[in-house]
Amino acid sequence: MRRLYLPLTLLALLTFGAGLGRGAMTDADEAFYAEAAREMVASGDYVTPFFNYEHRFQKPVLYYWVTALVYRTTGPTEAAARFGSALSGIGIVLLTAACARRWRGHEHALLAGAMVATAFGCYSIGRMALPDLPLAFFITLAIWAGLTGTLHLSPHPRGWLMLSALAMALGFLTKGPVAVILPALVVLPVTLIERRRLGLSVTDLLLGTLVFVLIGVPWYVVMWERHGLAYLEGFFLGDNLERFATDRFNDPRPWWFYLPVVVGGLLPWSPLLGTWWPELRATVQRRRRPSAATLRLIIWAAAPLLFYSLSVGKQPRYVLPVLPPIAMLLADGVRRAITERPPHGGAARDDRGPVTLVVGGAVTGVVLVTIGVLIWRAKPLLIHVSDTTTLVASASLALAGLGVVVTSMSRSWRQLPMALTVAGTVCVLALQFGPLASAGDSAVEQVAREVVRQHTPEHVVGTHQVFVRNLVFYAHLPTRDLPNDESLASFFAGQGPRLLVTTADRFPAIERIAGQPLIQRLAVSYFNEAGIRLRTLLTPEPAHDLTRVVVVERR
Repeated sequence: MRRLYLPLTLLALLTFGAGLGRGAMTDADEAFYAEAAREMVASGDYVTPFFNYEHRFQKPVLYYWVTALVYRTTGPTEAAARFGSALSGIGIVLLTAACARRWRGHEHALLAGAMVATAFGCYSIGRMALPDLPLAFFITLAIWAGLTGTLHLSPHPRGWLMLSALAMALGFLTKGPVAVILPALVVLPVTLIERRRLGLSVTDLLLGTLVFVLIGVPWYVVMWERHGLAYLEGFFLGDNLERFATDRFNDPRPWWFYLPVVVGGLLPWSPLLGTWWPELRATVQRRRRPSAATLRLIIWAAAPLLFYSLSVGKQPRYVLPVLPPIAMLLADGVRRAITERPPHGGAARDDRGPVTLVVGGAVTGVVLVTIGVLIWRAKPLLIHVSDTTTLVASASLALAGLGVVVTSMSRSWRQLPMALTVAGTVCVLALQFGPLASAGDSAVEQVAREVVRQHTPEHVVGTHQVFVRNLVFYAHLPTRDLPNDESLASFFAGQGPRLLVTTADRFPAIERIAGQPLIQRLAVSYFNEAGIRLRTLLTPEPAHDLTRVVVVERR
């Protein structure tokens, strides 16, 4: 057991925990959760979430509770806000390994856990203050425990079923009904296929329901008592049903949107998906039937992927629950390619690996080298990072990529999984301690300090097109989001002094809207790392990609 869980725990601590506090809270969704938990501690109200000193009804409470608990120990820091997500990342690595060990064996478990620990989709979200990876953890636990209990894969099936109910309840408190829907979409068809009946007694159902209700429902009841049916309707119908069925919250995307997302989320391992080709071909040609464990994993990966693909409002991070089963399937393919390699030229030889491994490893290596080169090209945009730091990060990625290419094409090809694990870890650390999460004073922290310095009880603070969500976390002051000219006109029509955070290119128009000269208190340059696109790396343009942020005042 120690040979499995100890190395995976150490690996996951590196990929999810090292430098967790580096990089300011982004002006995106993670600011909602970081600030709502801070306001929870400041107000002492641990029932109703607030953001920007107003009710926040969009999500349940568990992530806020976990973050608030950490805040009470460490204070409201970036690392504390992201702690719950990172801890879930470590947990999902160990869960994947535990499931793979029971269904496949030690070597498969070690490889599957390493894949999840170094997969870009997992650690990138695990380093943000978001509830999506905790939700994926609870869904993974609910599915594995549910399958173990309903299929009687353990001598104590009832205990596993209660664990599944507990996981669904905690997921329900993390993000709502999807924590129940996805496990049901996997467990029910797998159980019916393998057992031809559900295999649950009335006692099992009653006890599971009781566990779920006692853990997952009381907070919703209290919210209903406090805020009436408006909250329940807004959350269950608005934030869940409308988010799934309409484009109110997210722009509509095509049905195949999640396919490239999954491939990207599995990097640096996804180029090895070709190792499943021989098994797939044998299955199609009916020369080999997939094992029961393989069929479980296929349904486990396919059901959530199909569910999310049918939704109108899609977000890349929604599909995180499919990565653990795909990692277990991919580990099986890689291990099979290593142990069952056909001989070349009719004689068994160990100097060349199978084509799927050689090509997959070469592609991964080229991708890592390319990322290293692109980071160096983006140097003009990395205004808060030294050239030396950027060079070290870029060179580390390039060397890691070259190491993967050499390993896959040499006599050491059997060590490709280890080379990819090392390269994936290097990639995490190079990005976290390199250009994309710089330490020190960020632009939003400088702006927040200036706002606090100029602020008096009479001031009203507004934001326009920049730092709309994260300024309040650093300034600890309520802010008004002013998205258009009409809201700006209303803002300046009010009595009393005004402080506005906006972009320099909007300043002349805003001064005209205000109808009087405005005092510019601060100007800083800002590069939004969270908004990086491929075009940004291919053709960096400081004049276009850097934003000049200003703090202006009307007395």
